[in-house]
Amino acid sequence: MKSELSQSKKAIVILGSTGSIGESTLDVVRSNPGRFEVLGLSCNSNIELLANQIKEFSPQTVAVGKGRSEALRSLLGRSSEQPEIIEGDLAAIQLAENPRTSILVAAMVGSVGIRPVMAAIELGKTVALANKEPIVLAGCLITQAAKKYNAPLLPVDSEHNAIFQSLQGSRREDLKKITLTASGGPFRQTPLGDFPKIQLKDALNHPNWEMGSKITIDSATMMNKCLEIIEAKWLFDLAPEQIEVLVHPQSVIHSMVTYNDASTICQMGVPDMKTPIAYCLGYPERIRSGVECMDLAKIRSLTFEKPDPKKFPTLGFAYDVLRIGGGAPAALNGANERLVQLFLKEKISFLTIITLLQRLIDQLKSLHLDGGETTFSFPTELKKIEDSIQADQWGRDFIDLQII
Repeated sequence: MKSELSQSKKAIVILGSTGSIGESTLDVVRSNPGRFEVLGLSCNSNIELLANQIKEFSPQTVAVGKGRSEALRSLLGRSSEQPEIIEGDLAAIQLAENPRTSILVAAMVGSVGIRPVMAAIELGKTVALANKEPIVLAGCLITQAAKKYNAPLLPVDSEHNAIFQSLQGSRREDLKKITLTASGGPFRQTPLGDFPKIQLKDALNHPNWEMGSKITIDSATMMNKCLEIIEAKWLFDLAPEQIEVLVHPQSVIHSMVTYNDASTICQMGVPDMKTPIAYCLGYPERIRSGVECMDLAKIRSLTFEKPDPKKFPTLGFAYDVLRIGGGAPAALNGANERLVQLFLKEKISFLTIITLLQRLIDQLKSLHLDGGETTFSFPTELKKIEDSIQADQWGRDFIDLQII
């Protein structure tokens, strides 16, 4: 009987299980007892939390950063039920390739998730994609591989998940445009003249969402929405001009789809990542998320406004790099990751992030005039994952040269 029940469960692997998305995914698992088997977990350095997750969910295999396996074994004690522990740069890929995996939840932060995501896709696995960067770096390669290997890509990002839900039951040829909503972050009402005074603690104080520090800073600069525009282009096979952004401070409508007949379909809910996670884990069923239903009578009003391009020029960067093409989106991503790292260490100011990203865009444009060959060290056409990783590194190196 126990064996039959185990076979009926969906086996999931969570890359980045100790981050905010990973923890929310495990909350959804708790809300649906008997439905899922946690087959594998990974984290880079938070092995104390990982050890607690292992004790609760008993995964078969876990992956940790290089040199951390012995410390994890020590935390787990001498239990005979210890999982297999793997470590290092290839550990997440090995975990993603587990033949028993039904769903890979890709919640690693940054571009490090691209290789394990591609590995899972090439094995035809369902990927619940919370990690923007693989699509931003190599959208054409990821989506082509997903079609080739018949691997479902389910977007976990609340905005893309809302688009995915709003497309269900309608013909794609009837689609006119999509609207990604944005909270506006903590500085929506901050005068531009006060931006030089912004401190790290201010940028980490998001008004609506509880997220990891990197994504929270991206929300403050609205680079998160820039990356989401790029992601939406590839996930939903859209022209850039079919994608718009609207600031919606209440974060209740998570995104919208408008059709040729002028109908607009949206997905609504309280701002909690467990809702889109549950949609992906249960798809095509709807399972318990553990989230309270919203009360529109309490919310009372929903407001919308156009984003201020003077305060948030980062939105325009998405359209710039999509026009340039090739490795430009990857270079932008790498540059932004490097700048956020520096800002979190309080080595640069908030405005420096925006200033240096604009400088990067100007450099990419100057190197790509008239559609001619560029002189930078990554190809204008992405032919393999290594090309996108090289372009991402170019963006990081560009920033380091500006900081010196």
